[in-house]
Amino acid sequence: MKTVVAIVVVYHGSVQINQLRYFVALSDTAHFTQAAAQLGVTQPSLSQQIKALENSVGSQLVHRTRSRIELTEAGAALLPIARRILADIATAEREILALNDLQAGQVRLGATPSLCTGLLPPMLMAFRRDHPNIQLHIREGGSHDLRAKLSEGALDLALVIDSPLTDDHVLEAVPLLTEELVVVSALHQPRPVPRPRIHIRELRGRPLVMFREGYDLREATLKACRAEGFEPTLAIEGGEMDAVLEFVGAGAGIAVVPTTVVRDRLHRTPIALPGMSRTVSLAHRRGITPTRAAQALHDTITRFLGETAEAGLLPAGVRPI
Repeated sequence: MKTVVAIVVVYHGSVQINQLRYFVALSDTAHFTQAAAQLGVTQPSLSQQIKALENSVGSQLVHRTRSRIELTEAGAALLPIARRILADIATAEREILALNDLQAGQVRLGATPSLCTGLLPPMLMAFRRDHPNIQLHIREGGSHDLRAKLSEGALDLALVIDSPLTDDHVLEAVPLLTEELVVVSALHQPRPVPRPRIHIRELRGRPLVMFREGYDLREATLKACRAEGFEPTLAIEGGEMDAVLEFVGAGAGIAVVPTTVVRDRLHRTPIALPGMSRTVSLAHRRGITPTRAAQALHDTITRFLGETAEAGLLPAGVRPI
């Protein structure tokens, strides 16, 4: 009997769920009037649904008396199965709700050290505020390394530099913003030039604090200097963003960095027109449906930039695309 009842209940259709709820409520109260009041339905409606359930399982489920009801043998067999099915449905609803509300999951984001130092923290704070239970895994690295990890599937998203990826068959990227590059120098030393802006050619012969090989800013600085016909003088090289800023602050030399990472204890000198800038893009794998958590982070980043730009709160030198 239990197996037959279970099969009928599972395969009869969505209306059967309400019939099970009505049956369990009637079993708990042992009274049609009380059960109807608990369910918020009329007594004739409850009686009709119980009768329909009995027709579905092919057996009488309750003995009706003037004052109360009693379960038949078939009703007693159905009751624990009905409770279990309703409990499973409630569990499934909670799990689906958790997915819809993004109350669980994880997302793996790659970003360059300069973005981790400058633009990324407020974006991630906005994401954490909206999705506090999503685990964020951040990987710092150069754009080349991040693109490789993204291609391997080790990352869900990556913020990369100057990467339209038009010829990449594995990855695609959406440009988000352009960020001005500036020359920084120590506060306790004179500014590199007495004017508001410095020309790239005026970096000739000056000690530069240079990033490690493979670093986007290193390549951009070398390219700009070589376009002016000289090789820069390297005082210190091989550092990450924090180290470069510390070396500059100590007076070891000057450096070309994004405007968003400049600290108050450094001089900031913009570069004369046409200047230097870089494009920040949000990259992902082609043809892969993102997880809900990854899509939520993608949406948060783009929405945050749009709202911040509309409010006029983007840092100086940053322009949305």
